[in-house]
Amino acid sequence: MHVLVPMDYSELSERALETTCSLHPDAEVTVLHVIDFRTSDLGPGGWGESPTTWDDWLAESHEHADRLFERARAIAADHDVDIDTATAVGEDARSIVEYAEEHDVDLIIMGSHGRSLPARILLGGVSESVVRRAPCPVMVVR
Repeated sequence: MHVLVPMDYSELSERALETTCSLHPDAEVTVLHVIDFRTSDLGPGGWGESPTTWDDWLAESHEHADRLFERARAIAADHDVDIDTATAVGEDARSIVEYAEEHDVDLIIMGSHGRSLPARILLGGVSESVVRRAPCPVMVVR
């Protein structure tokens, strides 16, 4: 069984990984972090102070993702579970669904939300979109 755990920097996404490790300790577990440029004041194309602003922001986002993956590995290690990690750049829900489609994912386990209320209203509920569009069952952890 291949379980996908989308993670952001929220406590609920950590809880989703803990739930995954507890319920499916023998599964192939992939932690996916989506770098969503819509959550920044930058966008693709190098908008900002200089032509390299986008590239700098993206590199910094990957460094933040690496720290997130370190935390994810520590959580998994506490449960004696090995994980794989992956990063995607794009819109959160779409990237999660595409990853699940392209990598033969059997189950997605994710937190119910990771953003602030204004961001959820503006961007929509990621977990809700994933539940509606995923090619496999989705467990939402609260």
